Amino acid sequence: MRLIQFETVQGERRVGIVEGTLVRALAAPGSMRELAQLAIASGRTLEQQAAQAAAGGEQFDYDELLAGLRVLNPVDHADPAHMTISGTGLTHFGGAASRDQVQRKTQEEETHMSDSLRIFKWGLEGGRPKAGRPGVQPEWFYKGDGTIAVRPGAPLPAPSFGDDAGEEAEIVGIYLVGPDARPYRLGFALGNEFCDHVMERKNYHYIAHSKMRHCSFGPELRTGALPENLSGMSRIRRGGRVIWEKEFLSGEANMCHSIDNLEYHHFKYSQFLRPGDVHVHFFGSATLSFADGVQTRAGDEFEIDAFEFGMPLINTVGQAAPDTPLRGVLPL
Repeated sequence: MRLIQFETVQGERRVGIVEGTLVRALAAPGSMRELAQLAIASGRTLEQQAAQAAAGGEQFDYDELLAGLRVLNPVDHADPAHMTISGTGLTHFGGAASRDQVQRKTQEEETHMSDSLRIFKWGLEGGRPKAGRPGVQPEWFYKGDGTIAVRPGAPLPAPSFGDDAGEEAEIVGIYLVGPDARPYRLGFALGNEFCDHVMERKNYHYIAHSKMRHCSFGPELRTGALPENLSGMSRIRRGGRVIWEKEFLSGEANMCHSIDNLEYHHFKYSQFLRPGDVHVHFFGSATLSFADGVQTRAGDEFEIDAFEFGMPLINTVGQAAPDTPLRGVLPL
């Protein structure tokens, strides 16, 4: 099942089931998070809860919702501070080669294995443990809270202090922590991690700074298990013309870590098990335009497309945002 969150012309929030070119709205509730909470409380799956609430529901034109920028990210939180956006890197075959190419430019001795290749090698050796056992931990990074999530179709703000505004086509896992302090996976969505690769290339220790950018994911949440082998396209348009495109692969057949292992090493931290919180976790990428020498500009359009996820995720590069006035830290 594929689900979206959207707004009506009157601004009312709804959840809907994608049915071809139409979206069948649920009678209630008005958010994916609330729908998931009802499913947990009733012992149903998210699909069962949605199907029950959609019986005889009103239908909306999907293309009109997208064109009107009325489709929201497939999950959010009324208090964005209770939504954590994070990710893992060096999880996909090919991803290590791109990162290593960037990292080696800053190393004096190329004969030594880079930290990127070392972590990737650990993943190959121990990223797929037997069921019920944790494997080697992956690289992990924090992006921000719910305030950095940009809805499908909207511009991705590029800070004036940044050096680059590059896409990363990824799959994201979407989770809600239940009242029993256990994480529940709602499903998966397309994601554009959007980060600063030029800053990362300056020095690998800047990677935490390079990830602190806005991002987008959706438009659809796909319930159930992630397909073993996913193939999609990531492309950039400038002035309506495609200036770069490349296939991206995901799913466990193209990963050195299992999804279970990535989830374990995120939710092993007790601060991520607060009941009611939402988590959006990027699983990593092996395809990015920066590795092919592309420099994006304001107005460029990113499109991430994979058949299994329905409509593509499209966002533009926004104009550089003005610096936030910082008048100095005041001692008390």
